[in-house]
Amino acid sequence: MTKMTGAQIVIECLKEQKVDTIFGYQGGAVIPLFDALYDEKDTFNIIRPAHEQNAVHGADAYARTTGKIGVCMVTSGPGASNTVTGIANAYMDSVPLVVITGQVASGLLGKDSFQEIDITGITMPITKYNMLVKDISQLSNAITKAFNIAKSGRPGPVLIDITKDVFMGKGEFVSCFVEDDQICKPDPEIDRKSAKIARLINESKKPVIYAGGGVKISKAQEAVVSLAEKNSIPVVNTLMGLGSISRKHRLSLGLVGMHGFREANFAVTNSDLIIAIGARFSDRVIGKKDRFAPGAKIIHIDIDETEIDKNMPSFYSHVCDVQMSLESIYNHLEENSREEWFAQIQSWKMEDKSSPGAFGAKNIIKTINGNFDGEDIVVTDVGQHQMWTAQYWDFNGKTQFVTSGGLGTMGFGLGAAFGSKVGNPDKNVILFVGDGGFRMSCHELVTISKYKIPVLIVLINNSTLGMVRQWQKLFSNKRYMETDIGEDVDYIKLAEAYGIKASKVEDLESLKEVISGLGKIEEPVLIECKISKDDCVMPMVPPGEAIDELITETY
Repeated sequence: MTKMTGAQIVIECLKEQKVDTIFGYQGGAVIPLFDALYDEKDTFNIIRPAHEQNAVHGADAYARTTGKIGVCMVTSGPGASNTVTGIANAYMDSVPLVVITGQVASGLLGKDSFQEIDITGITMPITKYNMLVKDISQLSNAITKAFNIAKSGRPGPVLIDITKDVFMGKGEFVSCFVEDDQICKPDPEIDRKSAKIARLINESKKPVIYAGGGVKISKAQEAVVSLAEKNSIPVVNTLMGLGSISRKHRLSLGLVGMHGFREANFAVTNSDLIIAIGARFSDRVIGKKDRFAPGAKIIHIDIDETEIDKNMPSFYSHVCDVQMSLESIYNHLEENSREEWFAQIQSWKMEDKSSPGAFGAKNIIKTINGNFDGEDIVVTDVGQHQMWTAQYWDFNGKTQFVTSGGLGTMGFGLGAAFGSKVGNPDKNVILFVGDGGFRMSCHELVTISKYKIPVLIVLINNSTLGMVRQWQKLFSNKRYMETDIGEDVDYIKLAEAYGIKASKVEDLESLKEVISGLGKIEEPVLIECKISKDDCVMPMVPPGEAIDELITETY
């Protein structure tokens, strides 16, 4: 059998896994790995960002929007440590990644060698699995194991750290690949458990489906809608669950929790049964724990048993693949209309007091939404613009929503935007980003420019760290400390310096004029929208309060 270098073995393993795209950054410890890639230029699409963190964010968004495993390669030391935020972000949002890091040679380990860092120790709490490979005979098995773990059960990131001497050494490539069709083994108790859940739903008067990101991960969107329609159950979504049902559907109540709509939060609070599907009862959703749905029994359906009873005690739970569970429940479910329950929910809706001509976030998002309403990908950074997008974009059940949920990573947006577009060349990608998050990642304009990645960047510029300022306004007596940003950067000139077309708009007519001719986005475009720093995301649940204790306006 012909011997290969360790670097070549890694490449062969990636080819077995049908990897076609790699997000990576060169460096001393991975020179042999990238050297092996030199002969595989036609096999892999290699994207090198400006910073390793965005290599991970790119791979993250690629995975979320394609259903494949995102792959990232970086060097040792600072290259590896720069991936930590991206890995933690993927871990919190259950995104399957394989991160391959280079390491110093085995003989230099533990000696504080140049660019040596214990990346497996650092990332142990934020990966599903990680390992250090010091023996070339373990390499093929380690890579294969990494892919299997990343995609099995509840997905997540896996890190494999490989010493430079393993990359350079020679050994025989022994395939460890096993075809895996990813069909979950049925729970032998599924019919009995589903019948019990269906009976609880049939007996309830005011049920609510609480749908989280696990619905989309398990591709159970249609199953959720079918279940809701058969029994006329209103659906609320977590931030990560948005898009699992069309916002125009009569059963969709939209976002729930800290910035949820009044009718969504009141429906949960007054329900007698919560059907939690692929959701983890985040603090941003439940608010004051002892007043979250106080009169409701909670059914919790999730593939990860560690989530059961972690944040909220359940009345009945089912640890199972979400789609399988819902399809089985549907078969036992009765039809219902629930007219009284829906009439009550409608009575909780807030009056829309916004001006249709005002140049604020709501109208900006609605205007852009009107131009892009197909199978597009909407990406956000983190902050006020993220919540406004979650509230006001009409996710149609086909639109994909890519955002940093659990970790709330400012600077996520640009990397996630190019990762989404690289994985989905035929879809429009629209990024909403605030000026704070944009400053953390604007160096990635060079990546978008270099690879000619056609994304629409909508910069919501309020000259401040908006969400922090909102909290200071409401809860810190307007003591604004280190939040206002100022006008020290001309973002139009910055974009143009990278060869990116850019426009600045300050009214809706100008915005409509700029976007009307875009249609399918064929080149990178930046639109800067100037809004007031005093605009707040409303409604809002104050910290420590129940989710029906909403602030609806500020003065």
